[in-house]
Amino acid sequence: MLKVACIVDDDVNIFELGVAAEVFGYDRSERGVPRNDFRVVTPTPGPVRVAGGLGLPVMVEEGLDFADEADIVIVTPYDECSADVGCSVPVARVLQRAVARGARVLTMCTGAFVAARAGVLDGHRVATHWAHADELAAEFPQLVVERDALWVDDGPITSSAGTAAAIDAALHLVRELQGAQVAATIARSMVVPPLRDGGQSQFAIGPVAEQRAETLAPLIDWMVEHLDEEHSVAALARRANLSERTFARRFRDELGATPAAWLTSQRVQRAQQLLEATDLGLDVVAQRSGFGQAALLRHHFTRQLGVSPSAYRRRFACPEPETVAARH
Repeated sequence: MLKVACIVDDDVNIFELGVAAEVFGYDRSERGVPRNDFRVVTPTPGPVRVAGGLGLPVMVEEGLDFADEADIVIVTPYDECSADVGCSVPVARVLQRAVARGARVLTMCTGAFVAARAGVLDGHRVATHWAHADELAAEFPQLVVERDALWVDDGPITSSAGTAAAIDAALHLVRELQGAQVAATIARSMVVPPLRDGGQSQFAIGPVAEQRAETLAPLIDWMVEHLDEEHSVAALARRANLSERTFARRFRDELGATPAAWLTSQRVQRAQQLLEATDLGLDVVAQRSGFGQAALLRHHFTRQLGVSPSAYRRRFACPEPETVAARH
């Protein structure tokens, strides 16, 4: 049995709160899963406002005292990451004491901001939602933000990326503290895999070309329209009317990457679009996205996203409307 305290405050995200309750609080003792002492706690007991437009508060009757004896202290996420959300002085002190006495702290999504403001993440690797990773890194340069991780385990701190990644991180803690069989049993009852492959990159949504280019903007637009063609630095520099050295330096300054790395990233994104929206074979997808061969597509796709093109297609392909209708 584990003692698990889940800290909430106004504007808590209900999904991750539900994940914590489902993984650690649901009684599965008839299936051989230990029954934990799971409690939702808050700095000021009473109604706690829930984010997401539900319009209903959650009544939390327990204060923070239980968190000081918990084996796991969970920090839930909030819609806003501003300094006055989630991290009151009492919450910060609870987290500091938890780390000092050797308890485990689990932050979910933007809950990482709460723990960071409490000072318990200093020097640690940490994950958060991909949309907030840059903000977290800028506000807390003493952290190492792992932008592609679904979850990160670093010392006493386990942190998860956005939304469903909270399930991955919670199951990881169960696997570590109560065993793989218990984690697998919980995962089966939740109809989720006990351990997902890949990272956040497969879920992040971005434009095909980042709009940071200034003087190179016309060239970038042209490159996006011709991803399926070969592009050497020499040829691109000529098109931009620059020397190769000046072009390479300016490209890195404006796009934040070398031409080769940028092209690979954009080609992977083009391949993602084709895998989602078409049933083209991998050879054709490779040609249209600029990789030329399926083997190169698999190599770069898997290296960048952590999953193979085929696995990505199974996960994200959009079925035809008539197919969806037939299923219902």
